[in-house]
Amino acid sequence: MSFPVSQALIITAYIVAAVLFIMSLRGLSSQETARRGNLYGIVGMAIAIGATLATNTELVSHAGYPLKFHPLVFAAIGGGAVIGAVMASRVGMTQMPELVALLHSFVGLAAVLVGYSLDLRELPSLTHRIEIFIDVWIGAITTTGSVLAFLKLRGSVSGKPLLLPARHFLNLAMLITSLVCAVVYANDGNQTALHVGTAVACVLGVHLVAAIGGADMPVVVSMLNSYSGWTASAAGFMLGNDLLIITGALVGSSGAILSYIMCRAMNRSIWNVIFGGFGAAPPKSAGGPAKPAGEVQEIDAVTLADALRVSKSVVIVPGYGMAVARAQHAVREMTDILRKQGVEVRFAIHPVAGRLPGHMNVLLAEANVPYDIVLEMDEINGDLPTTDIVIVIGANDIVNPAAEDDPTSPIAGMPVLQVWKSKLVIVNKRSRAAGYAGIDNPLFYKPVTKMLFGDSKDAIEKVVTALKA
Repeated sequence: MSFPVSQALIITAYIVAAVLFIMSLRGLSSQETARRGNLYGIVGMAIAIGATLATNTELVSHAGYPLKFHPLVFAAIGGGAVIGAVMASRVGMTQMPELVALLHSFVGLAAVLVGYSLDLRELPSLTHRIEIFIDVWIGAITTTGSVLAFLKLRGSVSGKPLLLPARHFLNLAMLITSLVCAVVYANDGNQTALHVGTAVACVLGVHLVAAIGGADMPVVVSMLNSYSGWTASAAGFMLGNDLLIITGALVGSSGAILSYIMCRAMNRSIWNVIFGGFGAAPPKSAGGPAKPAGEVQEIDAVTLADALRVSKSVVIVPGYGMAVARAQHAVREMTDILRKQGVEVRFAIHPVAGRLPGHMNVLLAEANVPYDIVLEMDEINGDLPTTDIVIVIGANDIVNPAAEDDPTSPIAGMPVLQVWKSKLVIVNKRSRAAGYAGIDNPLFYKPVTKMLFGDSKDAIEKVVTALKA
């Protein structure tokens, strides 16, 4: 089959863009290549937009402009680019998870609007009607689910899960209703069926995310990323755009795989995370759950600095509290001082630390912490028994021994960093309050644990000052 030269160039551009997107995902899999991966993605998207705008079209607006070259199209692209750049430059790392969730909602909303515009333009064929309904349905779930996730992460809505008594039956009823609407719309293009299906999908998106909270929020963000990818892929079928199909499939599959990996790291079923909800009342044992025993032991910055000077190995466990306090630069300074004194310093990263996959890795990279001393949980857990000091900075649930010791705990079975096996554990927190999952932590009361209370940045800066002195 032969194509006109212009069409051949557009297809070539699409292939180049698709390859760049694949290289982008490959680059983002490693801290060392993440910047390069982002650059590949930016270049690929620029090529994709240019090729799409250059595609021949017979559609003309009332003003006589080809729709793909309409001034409003370029105004929208330019305005969106400016808004995106401003948002990206102003957002802090603690706000990054909620920004990502909000951006996912834009993808879903765009798919819904495109689907409705195609439905209103003309009576689509059976195949197109099926594509439109699937695209609008997935897009509606993504939109409302992402908005609720944004509100939860921002704190505007409680992070506690909403566990309705018949929530599984409700989900099933909404799914059946959606299927009925899909069949009706596919048969004769009944717009009422499309509207009802969209409304049901919006409610389903809210209900699915409302039932999730606490320690599962990083998985939610990853799953929403997957939903947005499948939404884009469905839009590609609807628009007949091969590149959109490929790009959406890449994002959807990579998001689903990442969610599965994170669930395995938490010893959770991905279906349980999506449909079960986190925070349901745990089963009660005959004797009741074990209660933490012992007194909290405090330590000050000067005493900690003295202990660090005589130590040989130190492991730092960063958590969301470090992000909130913006303490990563003080932590990096402390790390540099200790390494110059011959102390082995490493970082232990739990897969679900923070509010976003890779949240802690990005924070440490921002502070120029060397990549080779940042290790994943599975790589460093075996070394903790021979570690002199573990410093837990603003983390709670990922170092909770109840996951291993208390079968009645909501996080029972979740793999955690076994920091209590080290010779000394320093836990830096503002208070003794429970973590994001709302669970008390017996680590605070263990004989090897000492609490360094206070804002993470202030506390670590005091330790740095003492080390310099």
